[in-house]
Amino acid sequence: MIEKLKKRITIICGHYGAGKTNVAVNLAKAAADSGRKVAIADLDVVNPYFRTADNAAELREKGIRCIVPEFANTNVDIPSIPAEFLAVFDGDAYSVVDVGGDDGAIALSVYKDRFEHSGYDMLYVYNACRPLTATVEEAIESLRAIEDMSRLKFTGIVNNTNLGGETTAATVEKGSAVCKALSAATGVPYLGSAVFKGIKGLAEQPALLMDNATKQLF
Repeated sequence: MIEKLKKRITIICGHYGAGKTNVAVNLAKAAADSGRKVAIADLDVVNPYFRTADNAAELREKGIRCIVPEFANTNVDIPSIPAEFLAVFDGDAYSVVDVGGDDGAIALSVYKDRFEHSGYDMLYVYNACRPLTATVEEAIESLRAIEDMSRLKFTGIVNNTNLGGETTAATVEKGSAVCKALSAATGVPYLGSAVFKGIKGLAEQPALLMDNATKQLF
């Protein structure tokens, strides 16, 4: 997937609970492992609990700059954008921007002109196991709604269909089929699947191999 992303900024969007932060964190790690100078920015103004800040220590150990809201992982639930977020546009690092689900994409609209000037890839992260986006029609509605709110266009679709520790090759391939149909219906290229390490028997080569970076509740 890293080789397919040609722009300096990659925006990660999708429906609630699709696993956007997991993809964002693992994409940033993969970019750093490839030798790039990397930054990751948390632009999730919806959910203060499941967010990039959970992985900040590990990311910083890899030399990745973490741009996270002041109140991340506190009891203060105030939607906020970090003051240093503008470094995404002004710096020279490859930057991954982790965005809140669905209407959280409205935060992107504030910076529409800057994203367009800098150049960006925007990925629609899809999980067929989440409610309200199980069908192609529902996924199209979600994708177009995010484009409308963000005032930006998706440049790629990533299949992140999983059931956590219960994920199998069949789980991933269920989502892959929907993503290919979604791509055909929208014209947005399908970039492949983000897959947890250790999943065996996949028919297609994973585009991104991932550790599970999601906060574990039990």
